[in-house]
Amino acid sequence: MNKPLFIALFVAGVVLLGFAFFAGDSVSSSFSKFFKGTPDNRTIVLVVLGLIALIGGAVGISRSSRA
Repeated sequence: MNKPLFIALFVAGVVLLGFAFFAGDSVSSSFSKFFKGTPDNRTIVLVVLGLIALIGGAVGISRSSRA
């Protein structure tokens, strides 16, 4: 019953990671990498949220298929 919710969470994680990939190539992130040596905060937040959603969706899909 919750499987569509977990699939949507998994897809949202993939989309967020895609946004993070493109945000890492942005001009602001390039300047941040040049001056500070790290990507900007938006890129880091998108990566972390994307990974959380991706892992949560994958775990939910695997658990809901067993029940």
